[in-house]
Amino acid sequence: MAQLSTKIKSYCEANGVSNVDFTKDVMLQDDSDGQGAYIAEWNLDIAQPTDEQLASYETAANTVEANAQVDATRRQAYGSWNDQLDEIYHDIDAWKARIQGIKTNNPKS
Repeated sequence: MAQLSTKIKSYCEANGVSNVDFTKDVMLQDDSDGQGAYIAEWNLDIAQPTDEQLASYETAANTVEANAQVDATRRQAYGSWNDQLDEIYHDIDAWKARIQGIKTNNPKS
């Protein structure tokens, strides 16, 4: 299940808002009552989404979160840019093969 913040970002992007600041624009709150997080304050110029509207972004938000995890895994596997440049200098074909292997083993949705 996607995080509420990711669904809100997807909703906002679909409604023309490309940047959401969760310290000013939208404040989330979790009362630790088992109900999960909810929107405590909404300060954007677009309508606050209903629960049903946010639920409609579940699939898109799951994809965003899965791809973010893939990106993090890839970045770690790639190594530092310094090491990559050295590898390219010494054997660009081996570097290309290694990078392609990382991408193949960690596909995005």
